[in-house]
Amino acid sequence: MERFLNHINFVRKHSPFYAELYKDVALNCSDISAYPIVDQQKFWIANENFGAGVLTAPHKSGIVFKSGGTSGNPKYSYFSAHEWDSFTEVSGRGFRHNGVKQGDRVANLFYAGELYASFIYVTDLIKSADIGVSYPIGGQTEISVIVQMLEKLHINVIAGVPTTIMNIVAYLQEHQEIHLNIELILFGGESFYEDQLEAIKEAFENVKVHSILYASVDGGELGYFDAKNCSNGEHRVFDESTIMEIIDEDSGAVITEANRGGKLLVTNLNRKLMPLIRYPVGDMAMWCEREGTKNRKFKLLGRSQEGARIGPATLYIQDIIDILEHFHKDVHILNFQLLIEHEMQKDRATIKVVPATMPQDAEELSKQIIEYLYTQRVMFQELLENNIIHPISLEWCSAESLESNARTGKTKHILDKRML
Repeated sequence: MERFLNHINFVRKHSPFYAELYKDVALNCSDISAYPIVDQQKFWIANENFGAGVLTAPHKSGIVFKSGGTSGNPKYSYFSAHEWDSFTEVSGRGFRHNGVKQGDRVANLFYAGELYASFIYVTDLIKSADIGVSYPIGGQTEISVIVQMLEKLHINVIAGVPTTIMNIVAYLQEHQEIHLNIELILFGGESFYEDQLEAIKEAFENVKVHSILYASVDGGELGYFDAKNCSNGEHRVFDESTIMEIIDEDSGAVITEANRGGKLLVTNLNRKLMPLIRYPVGDMAMWCEREGTKNRKFKLLGRSQEGARIGPATLYIQDIIDILEHFHKDVHILNFQLLIEHEMQKDRATIKVVPATMPQDAEELSKQIIEYLYTQRVMFQELLENNIIHPISLEWCSAESLESNARTGKTKHILDKRML
């Protein structure tokens, strides 16, 4: 743990946020569990004003990306040039285990622009992996043009978000005269479900479908897919750059045994400018191998309580809290739960709300709340207009109808039924 100790001492010396967070932790403590888990909301508030509270130095060169967050409080991730190169180089080494072969033609259909990281990240990691030939087409390209390029360029590997891939499948269903030779589909950003996989298999005979990599602009490199021994949803830890932990969601105790689910934390030892130490990734996971295994394999179990993916976008619990708070003069909210389901190849989100007393015009108020949500999280309105998700709805209910943790009695603020 010498590298961790050197990293933690540097961070607590140069980052005001971490200096305050670790004020009660003894100097030179090498026990990672002694350090508090980062509170995401406080982290991102401290990271406002160009990262002044979190960063260890002024950001004078490098690159900046933006990820999802509450309206009015966008999340900006800062990388030095060296850190970005390290991020993509480490990711590239993991990508070499992904099943892509030399000579494969890989279409990058991830999204670019508006400070999104995925397109640039995938372009750079494929280059760093030095395997296969990259074709940076981009997810914003019109589907008919994408299909035309896939056919003309003899692409055999597609990399993109499931939404884009399903749009390609739908296009091919309408144009059955087109035949593409796609052997491998690499996805990221959201998950595929069984009905979608069945449609893909009908469109592409003998195609393999699995994760491109497990990463985020917030957390960095989180896990790589090993085509030899990873099943869908499984990844291996990047031992060279990260410390991954799984903790009990209620007690915060570290889980070391296999086959027990908990909340995933990341400590990235390469990120010095904007440090991430015991940072909640936002996913639940469990270990698949015994403790001490090199690049230990873990399985993702869905989103944790911070937020949930609806299609390719994340709706955070804090988003819902802020939106409901906006209507506090109209209704007093006792509790709520975000229910995520999947049907007809699209995600459906229902916000179940427990009011102190039922509002006089409950139906009208629910419409106003959802309309306000769309104005605060514009991406969901765009996804709805593009027929990528079902409309988000609000349901008034009793406290008894919300599912809770059988052991603690706590309400599960996110109820993800898609994996069932």
